[in-house]
Amino acid sequence: MALVPARVDPLVSVGLNALLRRSVAGQLRGVWVRGALPVGAAIIAPNHHSWWDGYVLHSLCHALGHRFRVLMTARQLAAFPYLWRIGALPDTAIRPALREAQTGAWVVVFAEGAVRPAGPLGAVQPGAGWLARRAGVPLMPVALRVVMRGQQQPEAYLRFGAATTAEGLASALAGELALLDAELLNSDPEQPLAGYLKVVGRGGSQNERLAGAGKLLAWVTGDR
Repeated sequence: MALVPARVDPLVSVGLNALLRRSVAGQLRGVWVRGALPVGAAIIAPNHHSWWDGYVLHSLCHALGHRFRVLMTARQLAAFPYLWRIGALPDTAIRPALREAQTGAWVVVFAEGAVRPAGPLGAVQPGAGWLARRAGVPLMPVALRVVMRGQQQPEAYLRFGAATTAEGLASALAGELALLDAELLNSDPEQPLAGYLKVVGRGGSQNERLAGAGKLLAWVTGDR
């Protein structure tokens, strides 16, 4: 088997990171955020109800200039081994995860331990709280939904709660998730949620861009 030259290896990682960010920017209508985001190192503890969750968090970290790490199950990392190049660590890599958190990274630890059906928060596992306590960094509950609403493409919303303790994580995260679900339920589905800041996205779904082009064409042709 031919070996990849050492000088090529970093380029592979750069290319994969860029490809992932383009995927999020191109296939989602956008990524919106609300709440007080940590300015330095943190353990990020979101729910995990969507295939997109890790990619969305990766793109958010890049947009904010944070170093990204995420713990993944051995099964998922074996199925997608290239993900280690974008910051994935096996969920058994406790010491490396601690070092990353202690040296400034956002380390994502999905609070439920694995992807779960969409709905209320499942049982919260102890890993995120343990890591935050040992690393001496904030433990941030993050409600995360990737949803189809009134536009062509899915939308991602992240609601950051206040830093909490290991013992308080389940209650804090369940509360933030309930608030986000209520906001989605009671909002205009064709408009982004009020109070959220768009941090990733190209300016709308394809249908919105086509509608804009249609208005321009109608103005040019006089069909308005």
